[in-house]
Amino acid sequence: MATQLNGLETDVQYLKGVGPRRAQLLRKLGIRTIRDLLLYMPRGYEDVSAIVPLASVRRGDRAVVAGQVVNIERLISRSGKQIVLILIGDSTGFLILKWFDFTQVADRFRPGQTIVCAGKVTEFNGRLQMVHPQIIAVDREAPSEPYLPIYSLTQDLRMQELRRIVRTALERYSHLLEETLPLWLRQKYGFPTVDQAVRELHFPPHPDVGERARRRFAYEELLLLQIAFAIQHYRMHRAARAPVIRVTEKIDYRIRRLFPFQLTEGQNRAIEDIVADLQSGRPMNRLVQGDVGSGKTVVATYALLAAIANHYQAALMAPTEVLARQHWGTLERYLAHSRVRRALLIGSRSPSERQEILEGIKAGEIDLVVGTHAIIQEDVLFRRLGVVVIDEQHKFGVRQRALIREKAPGNLEPHYLVMTATPIPRTLTLTVFGDLDVSIIRDLPPGRQPVTTEVVPPEKVDEVYEFVRQKIREGRQAYVICPLVEESDDLEGVAAAEQLQPELALEVFRDVRVGLVHGRMREEEKERTMEAFRAGDLDILVATSVVEVGVDVPNATVMVVLNATRFGLAQLHQLRGRIARGSHPGFCFLVAKPGSQVAAERLKVIASTTDGFRIAEEDLRLRGPGEFFGLRQHGLPELRFANLARDQELIQAARKDAFALVERDPQLRHPDLRQLRDQLLKKFGDRIELASVG
Repeated sequence: MATQLNGLETDVQYLKGVGPRRAQLLRKLGIRTIRDLLLYMPRGYEDVSAIVPLASVRRGDRAVVAGQVVNIERLISRSGKQIVLILIGDSTGFLILKWFDFTQVADRFRPGQTIVCAGKVTEFNGRLQMVHPQIIAVDREAPSEPYLPIYSLTQDLRMQELRRIVRTALERYSHLLEETLPLWLRQKYGFPTVDQAVRELHFPPHPDVGERARRRFAYEELLLLQIAFAIQHYRMHRAARAPVIRVTEKIDYRIRRLFPFQLTEGQNRAIEDIVADLQSGRPMNRLVQGDVGSGKTVVATYALLAAIANHYQAALMAPTEVLARQHWGTLERYLAHSRVRRALLIGSRSPSERQEILEGIKAGEIDLVVGTHAIIQEDVLFRRLGVVVIDEQHKFGVRQRALIREKAPGNLEPHYLVMTATPIPRTLTLTVFGDLDVSIIRDLPPGRQPVTTEVVPPEKVDEVYEFVRQKIREGRQAYVICPLVEESDDLEGVAAAEQLQPELALEVFRDVRVGLVHGRMREEEKERTMEAFRAGDLDILVATSVVEVGVDVPNATVMVVLNATRFGLAQLHQLRGRIARGSHPGFCFLVAKPGSQVAAERLKVIASTTDGFRIAEEDLRLRGPGEFFGLRQHGLPELRFANLARDQELIQAARKDAFALVERDPQLRHPDLRQLRDQLLKKFGDRIELASVG
C-alpha cells in the first residue's frame, strides 16, 4: 500500500475520508486519482458570506440561512417515502428543512443546534421550506471561505462530503502538481502558479479569482493541444514530401469543361488554395467547409482530377455506403464522357468484384476510387496515390486518417483534402481541425431555391400533413424525420420511424407511397429505398437523421421534422438542406412543443435564418461542442477547463503562442519547455499524428 499512497496518481480511495464506497461514487464523476480530484472543476460558487434572516426569504429565492433546530420529525408519505423534517428558527421567523429517503440526516442534529445551510426556497401547504439543503456549518461554525465550490454530483454523494474531500487533497497534495507553464508565459497573462491556481479554483476569495484560475488551466490545456497541431503543421510544411501536381491552363480547362455550370467565386477561391498546395511539393492538409449546397463536392472533384491528370491515383472516402454511392453517382455524371478509369469500393461488393478492383488499384489501372472505410483496409494497395478526399471527416477517427496516408508511394505522402457540409464555428475549427489549413465557401450556386421554415405545435401536425398531400399532388416529394428508429419506454411520445411509417402509409396517406429508411437497416436495403425515392417511386420518405448528409433528391421540397427539439441546430440545418435542391422552393416544418426557453430560442434561430455559419455559432453557444462531434473520436484529449463557446480569445492566444514556440524550437528542447514537452507526450501519446519531439 505504501506505493499507492505516493503521489498524484494515488487511487482516490486511499485519501483520508474517502474509502472504497466513496471512491466508487467519485469514479462515476471521472475521479479516479488524487490528480483527477484536484482538477475536478467546480461549475460555480455559493456565496455563503451573507446569511439572510428567515423572515426575509421568499419562494424561488436561493439563499443562505442560519437557524436553531426547534424540532426534528420523521414521517412516511402515502407513497411510502421516508421524510425527515427539521424546523429551524431565528429571531425573525421559521423555515422547514426537508429530506426524502435520507433518514440518517436526522441523527446528525439535535434540538438547540444552529445550522447554517443553503438552498432554493420552495413552498408546500403554505409553508416555506428547503428540500435537501446544503449544510454549510453546524453550531455557528462560520465557514472559513466566503465562497464555496458547487460541483456536479452523483447519487449518494453530498456536496459537503465532496468539498471536505477536495479540501483534504489540497492540503496534502496540491504542492505536487507539476508547473507546466514557464514563468514568462505566466507573467504574460498574469496567471498564478499551478499550486495557487488549484487552491483558488476550489476555494476562491471571490468568483473572479476562481475564474482567473480556470482560465489558467484552460489556457494550459489549449496550449498543449495547439502545440500538438503546430508540430504536425511544422512537419507537414517543412519535412514531409508529397507529389508535385501541376495544374496548367490546359488541365484547368479540361477539368472545368466537365462541369455543366459556372463555378462560384467561393469555389474558385478554394480551388486556388488547393492548386497552390498541390504544386508546393508539401502535403496538402486542407479543410474545405461550406454551407449546405455550396458546391464543396465540385471543389473536391477538381482536386481528384488534377491528380489524375498528373498520372496519380485519387481516392474519395465517405463515412457511409449511402454517401459513397451518392458521390459515385455525382462523379459518374461529371465523368460520363471522360477517360478516367474509376471504381466504387464498398463493403457490399462480392468477393470476386472486390478482388478485381483491388488488382486494378494495385496495378495502377484504376485512376479514381470512391468508397467507405473499405479503402483503408490492409489489402488495398495503391500504385501511385496522389490525392485523398475525405467527406465528413469528423465521422472518421484520426487513426483512420493516418492509415490512408500510409498508402502513398515511397517516402511521399498523399495530398489530403477534408470537406464537411457542417459549417463549423471558428473555435471548433481551431480545436478539432487545428492542423488543417481552411478554405471556406460562403456563397451558394445561382438558382438555389429558398426554404421557408416554420415552427408548428404538435396539435397542428394534421394541417402540416394536408400541406404535404397538396405538394405531392403537385408532383413533389417529402421527408418526414423522426428522432428514434423504434419506440422507447423511456421516451414516451417521441416519434419513432418504424412505428410512424405504417401509420402514415395505412391511415394518414393511404393514397400515397410511403417508404422507410434508418441507420439500422442493411446497406443494400437502405440504398434500394433511397434509389426508389430518387427515382420517384416513393412520394414520402420516413427517415431518421441517416439522411442528414449527402442525400440529393431535387424533387423533394417538403420536410416535416417531428420532436424537433431533440435535434441540434446544426443537425436541423443539415436535414433542411436535403430539400429545395432542384427548381422548386422548399418548406420545412419543425413540429415541436418547446419545453424551455433555450429550446424555444434554438427553434427561433433555425426558423429565422438559413445561414449555416450563424446557426453553427448559436448551436455552439446554446448546446456546446458535443452537438457537432465529440473530441474523443479525434484522438484529442477531453477539455476539462476550456469553454469553446466563450474562450475564443484564449483559443486564439494559445494557438498564436503554440505556433511561435514550435517555429523557434520544433522539438521543445529548451529547459523552460521541458514540462510542456513531458505533458504533451503524456497527454497525447499516439492518439494524434505528432511529429517526433524525442
